[in-house]
Amino acid sequence: MIDPFRPFWLATGIAAVGLGIAGAFLPLLPTTPFLLLAAFAFARSSPRLHDWLVTHRQFGPMIENWRIHGVISRRAKTASVGAMAAAVLLSWLTGFSATVIIVQLIVMAFVSVFILTRPDAPPP
Repeated sequence: MIDPFRPFWLATGIAAVGLGIAGAFLPLLPTTPFLLLAAFAFARSSPRLHDWLVTHRQFGPMIENWRIHGVISRRAKTASVGAMAAAVLLSWLTGFSATVIIVQLIVMAFVSVFILTRPDAPPP
């Protein structure tokens, strides 16, 4: 049976890889969350792209660390929380309403707590 969501997952995976690669070069854009999303999306749309991503020399280890141990590196945590803080600051500086900023703060606070409570390294 053909999965009707396969094109959606494929497009999501490709976009997430693009953002993840950009995040490797841009200081405020996190790489790890986008690559985790890409692996998730490719697992539902393209076994060939999923295999390429999880065996990639640079990106594969961070995906495996998450999948096996639930680990997010300290660098990825710093980048993620920093990017969220920058997004809220940018929203405030561009004049978004207080309601939008409060919703952002609440959502990003929960996401930040989740990210920051994950281990930094696999257990010995």
